[in-house]
Amino acid sequence: MRWHRTWLVALAAAGACGAEQARGVYDFTVKAADGSDVSLRTYEGKVLLIVNVASRCGYTKQYAGLEKLYATYADRGLVILGFPCNQFGKQEPGSNEEIQTFCSVNYGVTFPVMAKIEVNGPGADPLYGYLKANAPGILGSEAIKWNFTKFLVDRNGKVIGRYGSSKTPESLAQTIADLLGGK
Repeated sequence: MRWHRTWLVALAAAGACGAEQARGVYDFTVKAADGSDVSLRTYEGKVLLIVNVASRCGYTKQYAGLEKLYATYADRGLVILGFPCNQFGKQEPGSNEEIQTFCSVNYGVTFPVMAKIEVNGPGADPLYGYLKANAPGILGSEAIKWNFTKFLVDRNGKVIGRYGSSKTPESLAQTIADLLGGK
């Protein structure tokens, strides 16, 4: 059954990128909250922190830490991409517009919060299929366990880490600074 799942992930990635399988994160196109397409190639050469987010979760306060990281490191090349997901306890029930308003009003979020997606199952966004395959969780599990799972991607588009919900954004600051280089 494992080969079947890997094959499906490869097919999904290929479908998102054309005839060949994705070689890196920058090969994917995702949806912005307004429904427009966003090529991740736009962020080529940047360090990415990709997070599945929710507004009614015990971890929702991590928006503040994510925004602080973004404010601190954006000028050095960090991009945080939030992907709302309602698959965990139905903790992100709002529309894309409602989610944008919530993030802005409650946490002053200025990093991109994209359109709502699924991160697990047959409807999972191809980007998440790629992330999970390239940074499996504990004991090799690919499934996302909960809201605010974080994937860190280097400037070359390589997934270098996966961090569970309990790992705070602040705890990733040094790793991000090291990836960004410089000061």
